[in-house]
Amino acid sequence: MQMKRSGRIHYIEARFDGPNCSVQGFTTRHEGVSRTPYNSLNLGTNTLDQPHSVEGNRSLLSRAFGITQEKLVTVKQVHGTDILVIDGPNDDVSHFLGIEGDAIITNQPGIMIGVCVADCTPILLIDQEKQIIAAVHAGWQGTASKLITKTVAGMKSLFECSPKKLQAIIGPCIGKCCYEVDMPVKQAFSQNGLAWETCTEQIGDGAWRLDLAAANRDLLLAAGVPADQIQVSGMCVSCHRELFFSYRRDGAETGRQMGFIMLKEH
Repeated sequence: MQMKRSGRIHYIEARFDGPNCSVQGFTTRHEGVSRTPYNSLNLGTNTLDQPHSVEGNRSLLSRAFGITQEKLVTVKQVHGTDILVIDGPNDDVSHFLGIEGDAIITNQPGIMIGVCVADCTPILLIDQEKQIIAAVHAGWQGTASKLITKTVAGMKSLFECSPKKLQAIIGPCIGKCCYEVDMPVKQAFSQNGLAWETCTEQIGDGAWRLDLAAANRDLLLAAGVPADQIQVSGMCVSCHRELFFSYRRDGAETGRQMGFIMLKEH
């Protein structure tokens, strides 16, 4: 992964092995139009930023990759396990903004799908052979509920994707260094059979540091995705104030970066 620029957008480019059939990456907070404390490329519609600023930023992102804003798909993220599936052409995808969900799967080229995050884990998936992509938003609740497992299963059942053919990129999120959690989080993980010890470090009575990226990597492995086909950025958004928004670091008045992916037009 490396820092790139397209148009006015500074982003971290992520590349999959094999044919170059998609564009994908993770935006930074730079080169947008939002004012403090959302400065400046805030892409989150669920913030208290001025709506026209968020619209302007989304337009900048769309134009940077040669599409109209009507081709940028995000959903209303609620830390759940619902998945939006787009399996047919859509001239205007703006109506999906109001749909509750935390993952998107599509086989449609020319549609950019994305998830907005400020600490949570953005995960991008692709089956290059079948031309299927997915974007997943996994905070501790989505991770504990195994949303990434459900997404892999959805790609398999709906599009006949083999987990062994999938590639995954786990983007910048809050790191174990900065993410302290308590007993309710541990209980949620344990109730759903996640291996708590492999992704946490206990730092006190009823307090742990949680590695969200590692937890989701473990889930991808358990779902059948080969280890050498999973990339992890390793960047902590809380540590890198100059690059990313962080809810845990900055509080409620902060913006959202986006993990995005789009199949190229044939």
